[in-house]
Amino acid sequence: MTTERECDQLLVERVRDGDKQAFDLLVAKYQRRLMRLLSRIVHDPAEAEDVVQETFIKAYRALRHFRGDSAFYTWLYRIGINTAKNFLATQGRRTPTSTDADAEHAEAFNDGEHLRDINTPESMLASKQIAQTVNAAMDSLPVDLRTAIALREIEGLSYEEISDIMACPIGTVRSRIFRAREVIADKLRPLLDVPVDKRW
Repeated sequence: MTTERECDQLLVERVRDGDKQAFDLLVAKYQRRLMRLLSRIVHDPAEAEDVVQETFIKAYRALRHFRGDSAFYTWLYRIGINTAKNFLATQGRRTPTSTDADAEHAEAFNDGEHLRDINTPESMLASKQIAQTVNAAMDSLPVDLRTAIALREIEGLSYEEISDIMACPIGTVRSRIFRAREVIADKLRPLLDVPVDKRW
């Protein structure tokens, strides 16, 4: 049985051998996922589409340098995130950054459960408002926190994969995800009626 990573590697090798259709398959496979991620960084949908296209162009041109040390999508996401940050910089928009907080509390943070299980019967009527609150909270985060939480909660990637994509230590990834969850939970708390003392 061939893994997803092995399939991607075979497609990469076919592209290197001159098969342009193989690259089209990679684009088809990752375009929506990349768009979902990058639209969290570049808010305008048309601009996000441009960044996604530029990401694939850069990836195509750099494919000969892809060694396969990481999964193809990890490499592609890293190119995409850097392209999005560069795009914001060239547009004269400040790319929000953050300082790394104490990662020790990241493992003890419990409100993450409420982020995943928000479709309780009591909250069904408020689900649209909750979704809007989560999206607004995510949009307000600095780019590195927004990227980390999107890779974890939306893309479902492991801390190791996120560390590879964002080119930072796992402790930094944990800290960023912890802080992003904390911001989102603070915004959700009035809707979910979670007492503050339940946080730790």
